[in-house]
Amino acid sequence: MKILITGASGFIGSFIVEEALRRGMDTWAAVRRSSSKKYLADERIHFIELNLDDEQELTEQLRGHEFDYVVHAAGVTKCIDPHDFRRINTEGTQHLVQALLALHMPLRKFVYLSSLSVFGAIREQQPYEEIRETDTPHPNTAYGRSKLEAEQFLDALPLSLQDGKPFPYVVLRPTGVYGPRERDYFLMAKSIRQHSDFAVGYKRQDITFVYVKDVVQAVFLACEKGQPGRKYFLSDGQVYQSTTFSDLIIRELGSPWCLRLRAPIWVLRVVTFFGDLAGRLTGKISALNNDKYHILRQRNWRCDIEPARRELGYEPRYLLDEGVRLTVKWYKENNWL
Repeated sequence: MKILITGASGFIGSFIVEEALRRGMDTWAAVRRSSSKKYLADERIHFIELNLDDEQELTEQLRGHEFDYVVHAAGVTKCIDPHDFRRINTEGTQHLVQALLALHMPLRKFVYLSSLSVFGAIREQQPYEEIRETDTPHPNTAYGRSKLEAEQFLDALPLSLQDGKPFPYVVLRPTGVYGPRERDYFLMAKSIRQHSDFAVGYKRQDITFVYVKDVVQAVFLACEKGQPGRKYFLSDGQVYQSTTFSDLIIRELGSPWCLRLRAPIWVLRVVTFFGDLAGRLTGKISALNNDKYHILRQRNWRCDIEPARRELGYEPRYLLDEGVRLTVKWYKENNWL
C-alpha cells in the first residue's frame, strides 16, 4: 500500500510517517524545500516536494504517482498575517484535492486532519455538555475558520467524482494534541521549570486532550474503516480541569516550587494584543496572539468521541497522566528541559 503524508516534517505528521513505516507501507513524505527532516531520518522514506500554494505546479509534481491513501496533515496553527490561515489551511487543501481529482488518483481514502476548533465557544453554559457532530460550528479563531472552510470545500464536492464514486474523504477533529516534539504545550513545561504557571479566567474550564499517538491510531483506523464524508472528534475520552495539565508537569519535573498566577480575561486580551503587535513588528510569531486569546478564554472543550469508537474502533490508549509522563521524559532526554 502506498501512502502520501503531507506535513510530514511537522509534529503530528512525523508520527504518522513512523507508523506507516511500522506497518510496512510504501511511505511518501511530502515536504517543502525548507522543511526540516530531523524526525524523518529513516532510509525507507520517499520524499516528494509539493507546492500546495499552486494547483498547477502541484498537479505536475504528483503526476506519475498513484497513492492508495493520502493523509493531509499539512497546515499552520499560528500566523503573523491572519490571511495566511486561509491561504495555507483552506486553499492548500483545495489545491491538493483538485490536483488529485485532475489526475484521477485511485484513492482508497483521503484523511483530513481538521480540529475541534472549527466549533468555537459553544455549549458554554454550565453544566457543560459535549460538543456533538450535529452542532453548528461557530469558529472564533482564524485558525478554526480556515479549517472549517476546508471541511466545507470537501463537503461541497460533487457526489460522483471517481468512477461514479464519491471522493473518499474522512475528517478527524482532534482536541488539543500533545506529546514529544510538540512546542506549544512545551512552553508551559518550560515556564513551570522556571517556577511560574500562568492561567486566565475564573469561570470553570473543562479541557480535553489527546496524545499524538492516539491521533495516529485514528488516522489509520480512518484509512481502514472510515466512511466517505464522516467526521470524528478525537480526545482521550476524559475531561480535565485547567490546572490538571500543569499539576502533572510539576510532578514529572520533580515538584519544583512554582508560583501560580491567575489573571482575569481582560489581562490576557492586553497581553495577546501586544503579542500580535510584536509579531508584526519583528516578523516572529508569538505564542500569545489573537487566536490564542480566544482559545484560552473558551471554557468548554468537551467533545463526543463515541462515533469514532463505534465506527472506527478507536480506543484511546494514553490518558493524560501517562501521556504527560512520556512527553516530559522526551523533553528531558532531548535537552528541551
